[in-house]
Amino acid sequence: MSGTLWDLFILVVKVVGVFAALMLAVLFTIWLERRVVAFMQTRVGPNRVGPFGVLQSLADGIKLFFKEDVRPSNADRILYAIAPVIMMIPAFLAFSVVPFGLAFGSQRAQLTDLNVGLLFVLAMSSLQVYGIVLAGWASGSNYPLLGAVRSSAQMISYEIAQGLSLVGVFMTAGTLSAAGIVAAQRGDPLLGFIPRWYVIFQFPLFLVFLLAGIAETNRAPFDLPEAESELVGGYHTEYSGVKFALFFLAEYLNIITVSAVATTAFLGGPDGPAPDFLPWLWPILWFVAKVFFFIFLFIWLRATLPRMRFDRLMGFGWKVLIPVALTWVAVTAVVLVVDINLPRPVLLGAIGVLLALLLLSFLLPSSDRGKADRTAPGGSTP
Repeated sequence: MSGTLWDLFILVVKVVGVFAALMLAVLFTIWLERRVVAFMQTRVGPNRVGPFGVLQSLADGIKLFFKEDVRPSNADRILYAIAPVIMMIPAFLAFSVVPFGLAFGSQRAQLTDLNVGLLFVLAMSSLQVYGIVLAGWASGSNYPLLGAVRSSAQMISYEIAQGLSLVGVFMTAGTLSAAGIVAAQRGDPLLGFIPRWYVIFQFPLFLVFLLAGIAETNRAPFDLPEAESELVGGYHTEYSGVKFALFFLAEYLNIITVSAVATTAFLGGPDGPAPDFLPWLWPILWFVAKVFFFIFLFIWLRATLPRMRFDRLMGFGWKVLIPVALTWVAVTAVVLVVDINLPRPVLLGAIGVLLALLLLSFLLPSSDRGKADRTAPGGSTP
């Protein structure tokens, strides 16, 4: 087999392997969420299909596949069918630049290493706004349209904060490549035991990225586009069967992608201690463990926090996250350019703790805010 055909064969194997792994990860994440939330709410959760109910997600997918596909009479025939596909394809493509390991022999554990890797991930997440808007408009109903407008405003707003949260990482690493960012976080530990991961030096941006990622994926407490009591089911109210399954698949793929990008940009990606036995396997296990740590955090927040009001949601993104991200980008630029006697990691870490405490202070309830938000049924303030 010639070199070109062999490279093509290896690429096809990696693409199919990553696609299958993502599908299995989605099924496992759905089952994990239902079990964890059930445990936190003193319920049983899925326990019928397979051991510990682990095959329940597969059974639900098969049921949706064979369910009747109902299309509203006022729906746009073409756009109504295209919208779920526009949501799903970018969700798969965004994972193509994420390094999930080090190497398999001479092959990298990554589909492709673009020199603008994480910008490609942000671009793919931006394309999903079109799928949401088209789904709401093409359904021919008021409630999906309102859900689509609300969701698109939320996603566009928090995309700005999410993009700014990665600027400090790009400046510190000196590259936009995902593999380059992982390589920049390797090195001798600080004080002999602290890894050189950017979660330490860029902690405020790590919090901004995490909060913006939760809002970007429409997860609780930022799941206003799917507020059942107000908009029935959000932008996908009129969808059923396979089309609804594609929206569901895209949402959980986005959770996995945000977790993978957070792992790559802030937790060193597949970096971790590894013995000499099967050296190619341990980086993959470290990467999977870090990704599912973030997924568990998503689930934990959903089971713990109530849904925010929409005006507070938008205000938090524009008035808190974006200013904090811009401030920390400026601090990072000053530390990198100006010659200061203190070591850069120590200086960034100290300033980062102070700014993170300031960011967390915005999340604490205020008695004055509670009095200002109380309105009587007629609209007057008591």
